[in-house]
Amino acid sequence: MSSIFTRIIKGEIPCHKILEDDKHFAFLEIRPLKPGHTLVIPKAETDYFFDLDDKAMAGLMAFSKKIAAAVKKATGAEKVAVVVYGLQVRHAHVHLIPVDGTPGELDFRNQRDATQQQLTETAEKIRTSL
Repeated sequence: MSSIFTRIIKGEIPCHKILEDDKHFAFLEIRPLKPGHTLVIPKAETDYFFDLDDKAMAGLMAFSKKIAAAVKKATGAEKVAVVVYGLQVRHAHVHLIPVDGTPGELDFRNQRDATQQQLTETAEKIRTSL
């Protein structure tokens, strides 16, 4: 069975896509820690991040770097944190989260649903910043 992320890539589940290339896909987290919280995934379905071969991991991180720069610019964040967690969805992925040093800002218990309007506006700002 395909992961939810594979179904998003295939267009079976809608998302707020930021960017994709032949091997990677970036889209907004619907339950962000902060506006701009973006998920970056390899298109090839691999459960565990550290099971990616070196070339795939390097490619994913290089793609993430480009997205992180746009997230930082679009949100005005001091930095963009990178979190690799991978238990909620069994498909390797990177969380890019705008941060400013607020205590608890990377605590996933603080995730909140975003409205479609918020996601649409945030995605447009990030895409414009690419």
